[in-house]
Amino acid sequence: MTFLNDYINQINGIVWGPAMLVLILGTGIYLMLGLQLMPLRKLVYGFRMLWQGRRGSGEGDITPFNALMTSLSATIGTGNIAGVATAIVWGGPGALFWMWCTALVGMATKYAEVVCAVHYRETDEAGNHIGGPMYYIKNGLKRHWAWLGTVFALLGMLAGFGIGNTVQANSVADVLNSNFNVPTWATGITLAVLVGLVLIGGIRWIAEVAGKLVPIMGIGYVMGGLVILVVNADAIPDAFSLIFTYAFTPVAATGGFAGAAVWVAIRYGVARGIFSNEAGLGSAPIAHAAASTNSPVRQGIVAMLETFIDTLVVCTITGLVIIISGAWTTGVTGASLSSAAFEQALPYFGGYLVTFASAIFAFTTLLGWSFYGEKCVQYLFGFKSITRFRVFWVMVIPIGAIAELDLIWLIADTLNAFMAIPNLIALLLLSPVIFKLTREYFATNPKSP
Repeated sequence: MTFLNDYINQINGIVWGPAMLVLILGTGIYLMLGLQLMPLRKLVYGFRMLWQGRRGSGEGDITPFNALMTSLSATIGTGNIAGVATAIVWGGPGALFWMWCTALVGMATKYAEVVCAVHYRETDEAGNHIGGPMYYIKNGLKRHWAWLGTVFALLGMLAGFGIGNTVQANSVADVLNSNFNVPTWATGITLAVLVGLVLIGGIRWIAEVAGKLVPIMGIGYVMGGLVILVVNADAIPDAFSLIFTYAFTPVAATGGFAGAAVWVAIRYGVARGIFSNEAGLGSAPIAHAAASTNSPVRQGIVAMLETFIDTLVVCTITGLVIIISGAWTTGVTGASLSSAAFEQALPYFGGYLVTFASAIFAFTTLLGWSFYGEKCVQYLFGFKSITRFRVFWVMVIPIGAIAELDLIWLIADTLNAFMAIPNLIALLLLSPVIFKLTREYFATNPKSP
């Protein structure tokens, strides 16, 4: 096991090296400038479109609102609780700053992904709308790029078992075991049964469950975090000082914290930012391709809100609570660190809030990523392969629940990087189409704010 851990760690260091960070941030910056900062300028318009998107307005299988909730169900998960915690533990408070940077440019990346997904989507033999990077690579690029779509589908299928399955099961099992002494195997089996029951109904059931659970639990978690920040308002300036200071200077070892160089803060900030909001991975557009909409741009504008909500709101609240509590120096990591920080700041309630939020978020993420994985499998092996994939997906959940946390995170991080590469290349090649569709939309909708 030690050999495997060291080997994957070496690969992880290579794929999350300078080249990957330049590709992720560079693509986001290029798209943001090419869109003339539209994702930032049209943020209010995006929330208006989200509210109007509770009902569909075109071809598709689910409403634009439920498409966003399905996608958010896969992003608002352990990345916001365990992911932020591990970023701060390994990279120091400065890692949160680099998560913000990733999110700001990631809004443009997420927008571009969904515009392409809706514009180039197809209808399968069951009449369902399907799309995502594999389809906009196949339909949007020249024939000699088709292999890149196959590569993405293969990596997306594998990555789902990391970011969307084993990590989720492991994190919720860890926090339930820490707070209630629930055996990890029992958590794994319970999750497997619940996920299996929902998957019977496909995307419509997934979207309905996500459309109800995500807003309720998300609002509850945010409100709990805001209460802690209000009670400890005097400590917030010092927390921001630590974040901005350690984003550009090394952190010395203190307590259970081993210390971190600036490069480590950048690496884990960007990696955990991508893990959390998934901008650039190419996963979210698979859900948005099923949205009932007649405009790729409108759905893209709704989709970019994921990155804003996920990282700039939810992750920021988690990170500030962890830093204010001082729990990041104790040596605890993962979801247990977030739970300890909330409990310390909000005794008799905070720990339970994180525990239940982790369980709900992990459950909805397991649902959202199962859909992403099955669409990748469908692209590779055909429509009839979906049922076998769902069975295997459910069987892996208990395994993730009892596995070693550090190894699970390493595998997930590594697969994320590999998955992002073909998608980012496709976005760069298709950027003229993205810019053209955006100009045409706002030329015909001049009254949009």
